[in-house]
Amino acid sequence: MGILNVTPDSFSDGGEHLAITSAIDHALRMEDQGADIIDIGGESTRPGAIPVSLDDEKARVLPVIEKLAGRLKACISIDTTKSKVAAAALDLGAHIINDISALTFDPAMLELAAKSACGWVIMHIKGTPENMQQNPSYDDVVSEVSSFLNHRYQIMVSAGVDPLSVSIDPGIGFGKTYDHNLELITGFDSLRKIGLPICLGVSRKKFLQTLLGRKMDERLAGTLAVLSYSLLHDSAQIFRVHDVIAAKDLVTTIKALQSFTMKRNLVL
Repeated sequence: MGILNVTPDSFSDGGEHLAITSAIDHALRMEDQGADIIDIGGESTRPGAIPVSLDDEKARVLPVIEKLAGRLKACISIDTTKSKVAAAALDLGAHIINDISALTFDPAMLELAAKSACGWVIMHIKGTPENMQQNPSYDDVVSEVSSFLNHRYQIMVSAGVDPLSVSIDPGIGFGKTYDHNLELITGFDSLRKIGLPICLGVSRKKFLQTLLGRKMDERLAGTLAVLSYSLLHDSAQIFRVHDVIAAKDLVTTIKALQSFTMKRNLVL
């Protein structure tokens, strides 16, 4: 899942693709690099981010989706918590709704889910982007995140959503401390028990700065290390990334090695 932020203030690449032509070029480039999904967002969800208006978010993402819908073979995902943005994006050709609030910020999102034959990624967040990093606390972060996501999934299914259309995201960096993030990355067993595809978004995130002392543009190695760990432990099926080529090459290489090992073991 390649990230396309059509925002002036996203934590990693805010402002780089605010112009429609730049956004379209970047989306097409990520598809060429191997992205299966292009995730388009018009509202920054970085820690401390201030919400944007419905009109502003629509103005940022809808023209881009409209231009890309007929050109991309990759699926288009709209990263939004607003049902009106999501509905308009679906009308223009989006295939997936990626809601960081798991359909809790906008009650009408559940109504949209009940009548829309699209894919869903639902994420755990504690609080809102504006306040989520203000001393987040848990008794058991892995258990609580898993329970929340399973509960939201059951609500969606009860409303009529296709059970096979939903993926879950533990929300690394969304209302979590450094230790919480590492607990989630290394403790996916509870999440796997839900039985849904898992989306993991760790690309360039601040916990890597804490761990490595690296600036934003120096966190690729750390990002790839986490993806490698996840692949080797069968933790996630979708990786949300900025650096598509590096992530795609990593996945391809590890899967080739795993396949070769399995074949060799069968012969032996």
